[in-house]
Parts: sequence; structure tokens; C-alpha cells
Amino acid sequence: MTAYQDTFEHLADELRRLDLLIALRLRTADLQNEAYPRAQLDRTVYITRAEVDLLLTDGFDAGSGAGAAADALALKLLSAGIDSRVRDSVREGAEPPLAALGRIFGLSPVELGAVVVCLAPELRRRYDRLYAYLQDDITRRRPSVDLVLDLLCASERERWIRGGTFSAGAPLTRYGILRTVDDPGSPSGSSDLARFLVLDPRIRAFLLGSDEPDARLTGHVTVSGPDEPDEAPAHAPDEALAGRLLRLAAHRREPGVPPLVCHLHGPDEEGRVDLVRHVGARLERPLVSADTATLTGPDGSGLLRLVFREALLRGAAVHLAHAEALLSKENRTLLRTLTDAVADHGLPVFLTGGSRWPVRATPLPVHSLEVPLPDLPRSTALWRESLAAHTGQAADWAAELAGRHRLPAARIAAAVRLADDRRRMEPAARPLTLADVFAACRSQARHALGPMAGRTAARRGWDDLVLPADRITQLRDICDQVRFRRLVLQDWGFGARMGHGTGLSALFSGPPGTGKTMAAEVLAHELDVDLHRIDLSGVVSKYIGETEKNLARIFAEASTGNSILFFDEADALFGKRTEVSDAHDRYANIETSYLLQRIEEYEGVVVLATNLRQNIDDAFTRRIRFVVEFPFPEADDRHRIWRTLLPSTAPLAADVDLARLAREFAVTGANIRNIVLQAAFLAAAEGTGIGRPHILRATRREFDKIGKLWAETRES
Repeated sequence: MTAYQDTFEHLADELRRLDLLIALRLRTADLQNEAYPRAQLDRTVYITRAEVDLLLTDGFDAGSGAGAAADALALKLLSAGIDSRVRDSVREGAEPPLAALGRIFGLSPVELGAVVVCLAPELRRRYDRLYAYLQDDITRRRPSVDLVLDLLCASERERWIRGGTFSAGAPLTRYGILRTVDDPGSPSGSSDLARFLVLDPRIRAFLLGSDEPDARLTGHVTVSGPDEPDEAPAHAPDEALAGRLLRLAAHRREPGVPPLVCHLHGPDEEGRVDLVRHVGARLERPLVSADTATLTGPDGSGLLRLVFREALLRGAAVHLAHAEALLSKENRTLLRTLTDAVADHGLPVFLTGGSRWPVRATPLPVHSLEVPLPDLPRSTALWRESLAAHTGQAADWAAELAGRHRLPAARIAAAVRLADDRRRMEPAARPLTLADVFAACRSQARHALGPMAGRTAARRGWDDLVLPADRITQLRDICDQVRFRRLVLQDWGFGARMGHGTGLSALFSGPPGTGKTMAAEVLAHELDVDLHRIDLSGVVSKYIGETEKNLARIFAEASTGNSILFFDEADALFGKRTEVSDAHDRYANIETSYLLQRIEEYEGVVVLATNLRQNIDDAFTRRIRFVVEFPFPEADDRHRIWRTLLPSTAPLAADVDLARLAREFAVTGANIRNIVLQAAFLAAAEGTGIGRPHILRATRREFDKIGKLWAETRES
């Protein structure tokens, strides 16, 4: 005896064994017919015994008159030979799929025999007629529970014992290897023994050596091997995090220890996936990955069970992305299915998502591990590695880029490629510049904040901002703290001492129209980053807990870049905490405390703007790094605003005295902007230059709009 060369050689032997079982079953039936002759039925379509003998002879030399004892001996010898060759195949590392199926799902010899009985008609059509003859019905061409027990059980007692083999909780049906279907020709309510057994299509393909995933999982899963080069990340994941997971996985292999279930969370989505692939490769396991969001719906539980079965067939770990979808009320059934599948299959399972996994979400022990964005040293190394092939200044640029743009490893590599591709598309050849990379970084850092935030084009510069000198100095200090973040926090060691809360927050307070929004634009323009203006109407919700979820989503998305988050009219969200008189007060205070925590944890720039500083919670004021007051502009400041907003190319009449206008009209910069634009359109409609009458008409309209009294004496 030698090892099997392939699955087909093994299955051919299994079919020979099945033929002997059928031959023995026929001999038993013959003896019963001799003792108790049955009445001959008048049938127009039937299968003769001679045809059955011919079909069996075609497959194996059985039913040829050698006798039951000879067939039983042949069956015993063949079974021993099959078992011996399977053991040799396992020793040589070429385990036949049928044997592997039994090992994976813990199937008994009788259960494996049932699989072969159901597989046979899929391989050779003659079994359709053989099964019909054995069941005394030309229409019953598929094996029934009764037929399988007849073929595989040597006695009535064994039949009764093995009856539970096809119950709902038994391995064959629990893992979806076989399923039972009603016989359309049998009356409803007939015995379970009359039900047909059908082999699952994916199991059939597995037994025939196919490595294709279950067709029902198309669009839901991806499968990667432990050594597939196209799945390897551009940069190796953090070895410290990988080491923690590997040590935990090694402990979970010990007997009696629950399987590994680890939830990886944090802002770096690509980093989470890369870490899962890296750990799977180190465990020498393939990885079956599914997006949990696509598994929701009425078929979700069935699909999730198929995901785990696919992993079992491959000896793979399971990765479920966007696992937070399991925690919604609509997906409680899916979460229970996950809990049962983990306990039943015992596979390493990795869940990934943006936020920490709740402690009591499932009865299973789930280890939640944060995958943060690369810190400054690692980020600098990643930038240097990605830039090395494109410029000789990789070391110098890396330090500045790491300090200004905190991106995941995958986006760092993508930003460098994008910058180089854009450069190559230009008609004139030139070397890559740092400005190219900065522009690509902004593209990589644009966040999917949806309707809760809008990106504001930051085109304003310092010359557009009219403020007292000390306020301008404060704003420049904010820019310096962003620029020299790496030097102070990393090189000088302040980051280790300060721990969390090293982000930069600023409160801009003052009357409407005094330049708070413009100042935020100036900061974004000076720092060469995006400015995201948060729409509070999309953030604040009347439903308890929804505001916190919206804010968590904003900060999680924003943390993958270096954008400025601008909360206008922030007193609506960051108002003073009140004494608790009812549940609404308590949850309002929770929102305020939650915002304090998230602002301290956020490592980017947060700008809060308010018209009423006295309404801002005192705890915010203490923890905010900069508080910049935007005063109502004095006459000299208004004069500068008038000069700034009137372009040098605009036709200005001689009767326009900007200094006089600044003294006459005590309005903010936003009002002056509206007046100047309105006057320009009035002049253009008349076909003249911008004169004092146009400015006065525009000013009167602005006064009417803001509810300010207009004196008729000003018309001159």
C-alpha cells in the first residue's frame, strides 16, 4: 500500500467501498424477499434486479454470486487498505480532503460514510438508479436518511443509535455539510427517515480539491494566504503590537483556554488591517476577511456561519472589518451568531473598528487593543523610507512632514506616489518638491465626515486679517506650536512627560463679524492644511448618546490627518454644565465632559468660535491652550479693513473718503465686506465708478439688515 496520489484516487476507493455496502444491502433484501415474498406491482417504469447487478459490476466486482461472506471480507480488506493509505498520505503531508473534512469537523466514520453516500450521485449517475432500486421507487433518486442508515449500520440497534446523526445539532447539519429536504412525493408530516439528504455545494467542491470560496460568499469575503506578496503591506506593522497579539495567540492554543478574539480599534484603518494580515502570516494561517456591514440583513447569520466554515476548511483565521455594525440593535441576532460560531469553531478571530469594543457586548472574552497612528519617530522613519527613492532630501523632508501631517503608514506611501505622479503629468520635467508632497498630504488627509463637516478653502493670508498687534502675535504663536511640535515633544522629550493632551486648542471669542472665521482660514493657509468647519446642526441630536457618537466619528476621522477642526458658535455645544435636575441635564453634562476628553486626546488643532464667551464652560477655558479675543474694530482698524477690501483695480470715485467712512460707520469687518460688494454692483449697474452715493446706499441696506438705526443726515 502507498499514499494516495490525489483526492480522485481516494474517492474512487470510497465509491468501491460504497458499492460493496450496496451489494451487502441487496443480499439482505434478497433474503428478506425469500422469507417474506412481496406482491408484484404492475409498474410501467421500474428498475430490474439484473440492471442493478450490471450497474454494480460496472463499478466493482460485487453481486456476481460470490456470496455475502465474500463481499463482507472484501469490504473489510478494502476498508483496512483505505485507512492505511490515508494514514500514509497524512504522514507525507498530503491528507485527502475527505479525511481532512472528518478531522476538521470531528466526524465519525458513519458520518463520513453518509457524506460519501450523498457525494456518489454527484460523481456517477448510476447511483441515481441504484438508490431508486434500494428505495423501491423510481422517483427517489437521492439518498434518504433511511437509506443511509440501512447502508452504514450493521443492525437495527445501531440504526437507532445513529438516528441522531442527522439531527439539527449534529455536526453534519450544524456545520451545513448535509441538509435534509422533504420528499415532494411523501405526504406532509411523514417520518424524518423519509427525508432526503443533500450534500452542500461548497463541501462537494472541497472534496474534489477546489480552493474556490463558497459562491454564496461572493462579494462578502476575501481570502489571502500567509505568504501572498500582493497582500503584504508597504511598511511592516508595529512589531510591539504584533508581539502582544502573537503572545496572546500562543496562550490561546493551550488546552481548556477559550479561543483568541481580539478587537483592534483606532483611527488607522489601514494599519489595523495590515496588523491582522501580519499576525496571520506569523501564525502561518490564511486569513478569511469579511466586511461585517455587508453581512447585515435577513441572511446575515447564515452568511456569517458560512464565513466561519470557510475559515475552518482552510485552517484560517477570521477577520471581521467594521465590527461596530454588530453592536446595533438591529444586528443582535448576528452578534449571537458570532458568539456561537467563535465558541463552536475555536478559530482565532480579529475584529476591527474605529472605537473600543464594549466590555459586556458578548459573553466571550474580547481583548480590545488600540492601533494608534504612527508616533513621531515611526512617522519620520516611514516618510524617510517612502521618499528615499524620489529625492535626495528624504531625511530633511521626513522630519518636517512627520511634524505637520500625521498619516497612517499606507497613506504616507500613497501621498508620496501621488505627489510623484502629479509631477510627472506636468509638461515640463522637474524634480519633486516638498510643496508637491504637502499638496498630496492634504489630499490623503481629507476626511469622510459626511454632512457633519465641510471643507473650507483657506485662501486668506496675514494681510487680510485686521486685528490688534497682540492678537496677531497670538495667532502666529499657534502656528509656531504646530511647526515645532516635533522638536519640543520628541527631541526635547516633552511628549513623554505630558502624556495625552498634547493637541492644540484655541478659543476665538468676540462679536459677530470680527474675523474669527477668517483667522481660522489664515491659520490653515499658513500651516498648509485643510480647514473643516463642523456643522453643529448635524452633530447635536436630541436622542441620548447620538451627539457623542457623531463627535467620536468626527475626531476619529480627523485624527488621520492634520486638519483644523473649526466649531463655530461653539457655545451651543460646549455650554456651561448645569446642576442636575432631570435626565436631560445629566446627559447634557455627559456631552460636555465627553467633549473635554476628546479635545484633550485629539492631537491636531481644534478652534472653537463663540460670540458669547461667558456661556462657555469654565472647564473648557482652563484646558484650552489659547484664548484669543476678537474686539469690535476701532476707527483705525475699520479704515484698514476698508482699504483691504477695496481692490486696487476697482474704479473708485474721488468723493470716497475711506477714513471718513471708518469714522462714520461703526460696523464690523463682515459688514464692511457686504457693503463694499453691494456698492460695487450698484456702480456696475449704473456704468460708473464706485462713489460715495453707492457706498451710502449699500450701507443703509446693511443697517436695515442688522437692525441698526440709519440717520437721514448721512445721505450727504
